[in-house]
Amino acid sequence: MHKKEYISKIIFYCFIISAIASLGSLFFSEFMNFIPCTMCWYQRIFMYPLAILFFVNLLNYDENIFKYAVTLAFLGFLFSLYHNLLMWGIISEDIVPCKHGVPCSTEYFEYLGFINIPFLSLSAFSLILFLLLLGQNRAKKF
Repeated sequence: MHKKEYISKIIFYCFIISAIASLGSLFFSEFMNFIPCTMCWYQRIFMYPLAILFFVNLLNYDENIFKYAVTLAFLGFLFSLYHNLLMWGIISEDIVPCKHGVPCSTEYFEYLGFINIPFLSLSAFSLILFLLLLGQNRAKKF
């Protein structure tokens, strides 16, 4: 497999994950009428551009995609991790930026005792970050 093919495959997987995460967040807010909290908005700020960035890269290949995407994915991961620490009770709700609107600890649904919207976001950012770092590391070896 050539370097370009390998990077394109990684970017395609990242696009699928980011597109599902973006469409999922829109589904929850627009169709299920779940009002996003402040932390959810911060995570969206980093996820939506990732989906667009990966899509554009699939159309117009740029080997430097990792530089931009890793930064966005890492920042989104940090916000998502912070939100999950709040949901797990590790961080007090007194120190969160959710002062207006829906509290950041609002739990619209929960499956299997731990799968909720913030966990889905953390999973998506983690997968994207893992794939990007793996792809960047292996692309250097070509």
